[in-house]
Amino acid sequence: MGKKIIEERFDALIFIDTNILLDFYRIRRSDISLKYLDEIESHKEIIITSGQVEMEYKKNRQSAILESIRELKNLQKPKLDVPTIISDAKAVEMIEKSSKDIKKQQDRLRSRIEGILRSPSRNDPVYRALQKVFKSKTLINLHINNKQYDSIYNLAKERFTQGYPPRKKSDTSIGDAINWEWIVNCAERTGKHIIIVTRDSDFGTFHNGEAYINDWLNQEFKERINKKRKLILTDKLSTAFKLVDIPVTEEMVKAEESILDMTEFFSSIRRFSDDYRSLTKNFNYDLTPNPFRDIYEQNNIPQPDFLNYWTFPLDDNSKQQD
Repeated sequence: MGKKIIEERFDALIFIDTNILLDFYRIRRSDISLKYLDEIESHKEIIITSGQVEMEYKKNRQSAILESIRELKNLQKPKLDVPTIISDAKAVEMIEKSSKDIKKQQDRLRSRIEGILRSPSRNDPVYRALQKVFKSKTLINLHINNKQYDSIYNLAKERFTQGYPPRKKSDTSIGDAINWEWIVNCAERTGKHIIIVTRDSDFGTFHNGEAYINDWLNQEFKERINKKRKLILTDKLSTAFKLVDIPVTEEMVKAEESILDMTEFFSSIRRFSDDYRSLTKNFNYDLTPNPFRDIYEQNNIPQPDFLNYWTFPLDDNSKQQD
């Protein structure tokens, strides 16, 4: 689907993949992050979700928060090696005072993050908001007690065995297959169009700002539902919201675009790093250090697991609720 879809307004359900939900720990301003969550909660009757999405979110949530602690540890007190002749200058005194204030705020933030890890239902506003969605009893939530769970699971198991998408070659889990079978089931029962919000290449390709649904999934959807029903893929939650007339501010759009830019930058670094390793291995040549690995280290990003560079929104505007 191209850019023209943004001009249309239609009756659709939205499936939000786990990688999008984890973005709420990356948006720097908590008021923007919570605005997205408020809209999801307010419109949960059109949000397709499942126990699978809930499990994946809770599986990866702690990694996202621990990255916040990792960043705090890297904010060290600035070194202040000044000549003795000016060691009593007013500016030096002010810098020392600022350093103490920084340490105090670091301790405060670290304490809050640890509280979020210890008691998410009490201290994590992202967790609380998503819990309301996961626990909702809508007809498009495939929770574990849903009567259709077993039939969806069996369909997913069969398609996984046959190698049907959405599936990576290295996948050992039928998670994406469960979500896809549930998406199709919801489309069939409700008669609505479907919008899939994900950055997972299992569902399609993303190129030059455009999203293209996987060819087989597109064909399968038309055959199992009907040719007139729309199946839209996007990597932006703001795009999905606009399509169904959920209000989106310019700040919300910009926050999401900044995440995409950062994701693409570090994905390209990872690709270059992988190509570098392959090249040196093929020519039996070892050059250390790996310049691309250095970029990872300089930016404090663990190499294989990109979930670990999500940052929790902990500015002064965060709302703490008991």
